[in-house]
Amino acid sequence: MWDENNNTEFRIKEFILVGFPGLHPDYYGLVAFIFCLVYVVTVVGNSVLVVTFVHVPSLHKPMYIIMLSLALSDIGFSTVALPKIISRYWFDARFMTFNVCFSQMFLIHTFGTVNSYIMGIMALDRYMAICYPLRYPVLMKNQTMTILNSVFWVFSFVTPAIFSVYDYQLPYCGPNQIFQCYCDHFSIVTQACADSSLATLIAFTLAMLVLLIPLTFIIYSYSHIIYSVTRIASSTGRRKAFSTCTTQLCIICLYYLPRCVVYIFNVAGLYMNIDIRITVILFYSLFPPLANPFIYCFRTKEIKQALGQWFSTIKAHKKSSIAAT
Repeated sequence: MWDENNNTEFRIKEFILVGFPGLHPDYYGLVAFIFCLVYVVTVVGNSVLVVTFVHVPSLHKPMYIIMLSLALSDIGFSTVALPKIISRYWFDARFMTFNVCFSQMFLIHTFGTVNSYIMGIMALDRYMAICYPLRYPVLMKNQTMTILNSVFWVFSFVTPAIFSVYDYQLPYCGPNQIFQCYCDHFSIVTQACADSSLATLIAFTLAMLVLLIPLTFIIYSYSHIIYSVTRIASSTGRRKAFSTCTTQLCIICLYYLPRCVVYIFNVAGLYMNIDIRITVILFYSLFPPLANPFIYCFRTKEIKQALGQWFSTIKAHKKSSIAAT
């Protein structure tokens, strides 16, 4: 029983990361390999974008500052979430200390919050570029975009800290099984041996603010963007604008729609098979970071040209070095 006067003595010391409860042990190696592949491709793909941005001055523009911020966030999220679940299925490393689990939860929600804000900044950038093209160079400068991204990164650390601190103070005296592939708020507070309704309300309210405020602006901005695009006289201009917006909308839908489904089920008290729930959460958590470099950034003509020129320069330097020796 929980002793409020000696809570540190009775508090559980570690959590057990269950992962997919219905997964047969024969498939553990396969699942670990898939997660490892996803992690490597995500980190390499986004790291290429970061390095390219740093080494190619022509990419130092507002839109690519957003891409840089998104790539850093995706690397951070994947690095926090995936190595532990890979080791769980490859090496049966199921145990996580109490503090490590809470640290992972905090960072998971931090990077998720960053991504939500970045979706809103992307929509703002396209809204200004298409609806107010003459004002865009004046208002959307590199300095402005850097400050905007920095402010939202700070907000993204503050928001999860609010409910993480509250969750940490709850009593956890067992059971200690996390039915998820990483520690998140819902998986942890369900383990509390006290009333966690206030903790759930705080986390849900903050989550809705983080999701719905950017989403509302995204819907508003893209409705204006679509209207403006339909008024472009040139068919080539319309195709170019729609192409850029379509790729962004794909990323936005991948990020928001599955999240909304999970939150609706949680709030409405509807039943969802736990393995299906985990799969949906992993889909919206891991697929966008994996796909972003390919369906968004690498489709950008300027980035492909910059990559080609950069690799050509590296190749030329190597040839010069070989010739010199």
